[in-house]
Amino acid sequence: MSIRRLPEKLVNRIAAGEVVERPAAALKELVENAIDAGSTRISVRIAEGGISRLEVEDDGCGMTAADMALALERHATSKLPDDAIEDVTTLGFRGEALPSIASVARLTLESRVPGGDGWKRVVDNGAVAAEGPAALGKGTRVLVEDLFARVPARRKFLRSGRSEYAACLDVVKRLAMARPDVGFTVEHDGRRVLDVQGGQDQLTRVAALTQRDLAANSIGVDIDRGDVHLGGVISLPTYNRGIADHQYLFVNGRPVKDRLLVGALRGAYADLLARDRHPVVALFLDVPTSEVDVNVHPAKTEVRFRDPQLIRGMIVGGLRRALDEHGFRSVQRPAEAALAAWQREPVAPQPPVPTLFAAHYPYPHAPATHLFGAEGDAATTALLHDRIVDFTPPRDALPMGRAEAATAPVPEAEVHPLGIARGQIAKTYIVAEAEDGLVIVDQHAAHERLVLEELRRGMGGQAVPSQGLLLPEVVELDEPACDRLEAAAPQLAALGVEIERFGPAAVVVRATPAMLGAIDCRKLVTDIADDLAGCDAALGLSERLELVAATMACHGSVRAGRTLSVPEMNALLRTMEVTPHSGQCNHGRPTWVKLQMDDVEKLFGRK
Repeated sequence: MSIRRLPEKLVNRIAAGEVVERPAAALKELVENAIDAGSTRISVRIAEGGISRLEVEDDGCGMTAADMALALERHATSKLPDDAIEDVTTLGFRGEALPSIASVARLTLESRVPGGDGWKRVVDNGAVAAEGPAALGKGTRVLVEDLFARVPARRKFLRSGRSEYAACLDVVKRLAMARPDVGFTVEHDGRRVLDVQGGQDQLTRVAALTQRDLAANSIGVDIDRGDVHLGGVISLPTYNRGIADHQYLFVNGRPVKDRLLVGALRGAYADLLARDRHPVVALFLDVPTSEVDVNVHPAKTEVRFRDPQLIRGMIVGGLRRALDEHGFRSVQRPAEAALAAWQREPVAPQPPVPTLFAAHYPYPHAPATHLFGAEGDAATTALLHDRIVDFTPPRDALPMGRAEAATAPVPEAEVHPLGIARGQIAKTYIVAEAEDGLVIVDQHAAHERLVLEELRRGMGGQAVPSQGLLLPEVVELDEPACDRLEAAAPQLAALGVEIERFGPAAVVVRATPAMLGAIDCRKLVTDIADDLAGCDAALGLSERLELVAATMACHGSVRAGRTLSVPEMNALLRTMEVTPHSGQCNHGRPTWVKLQMDDVEKLFGRK
């Protein structure tokens, strides 16, 4: 077969396949053009998920009739003032979006520059259908109708209208998050679904586009390393989701979905979240244009960094430090959720049985003067004394509290953020009194985090004290597991676990961390081997050992069901207050929650 030059119409359709694979991709290109035009307000209207209709209107600089005709030609753009494509600072710059969309849909382009006349140009699946004057304000309006109507092979691969709408909304949210100075509105099938005003700060815009309570459960990030700047907001580890659909990453104001950045984010939360939980983050990375290539993907959703290790280290280290600075912070659920868990029991009529009150007051409905007399005679007093002495409570009476002399002065709650321990519930939860409310602590989850942080300090150079076994224990495993344990033996020794190879399919355990106390060595070593085997191959040894340390912490923590003394409970609270990340356990669950005193008073009708 001889080589031939493809016709322009077919070339445009091939380009459309690279850039416009679904309505959300076309919408992304149109909104990017509106942002690059200097708009302060962008309106988006969608019908049937964008399949039948997409409309984007802005108040930007607009275009003349000649510019409109040129914009509909391939590889024509105003985004590159010169040939230095590596220094591009605009969003859309390939010059393929408009002609590609116009080749697979009916596109109506209307625009007006300040002080000029409006003009309209209609292109129907690659052919100019009409053009002429148009009435509109300053800016541009682009209407895309019947996407892929004449390309049935492409149209049948589109998803349902609801799925395509969700993708379109996600595109607008990401672009709106990158530009809090620009206002955005989105209407779907005549119903307004998004409306954010321009001029917002970054945290307010992110919270408005994700979840309103993110502002109260997030940490600000502001890091500089040379010419590279990392900013944004990240959620507390206990504020997480089951899927990673609320992770927004931006490079030089461009939304991206880059595997390097996603991997760095996973590394930053490595031992703070369960493997199936994901944080809510919006990170904005500003890099010199010479250090990043944004032209490696037709849709510009991926980038390539000149020094990827610098970027990854900056994200992992920076986010770690930000999380460390917030110590024992944990997510506090809305007060309504706590109040809903309480119930007011109805007051039942008292059965006619002797009660303690009856012993003191045999005639509840009589006035006191009738019972005691005007002056309280001695005979009545003697009668009451006999009733009290002879009273025996029934077997089904409720248990009574007993006051005992304090052996030491009760500490003041206001001097400690987590309060002073007042008791234990179900041998699992510590109840403490703080200055502004009641604090409930999960003793197992809290101690698990404290043990992990102690083990992490051992990984950082301060060896964890170990306790030698009187009789070393042999643990039999398969040979690959033993190989992994043998390779990690020096690092495990820093954690207090001393093991040696004992033949091809066994290891001998000679010491375990002293802080773990008496534990099942066989189960501990087996779990460590499983962690080393289950780690992602891309993780370094230190990151794998982070997971190992989390497993060891779970083995050695105070279990639910153990009765603690008051000094032990207070010692746990004081240690939590000075330990990083003590607000969540190793699996991302909160270790403590607080019921504000105002809520307690509401429960009893005091407010």
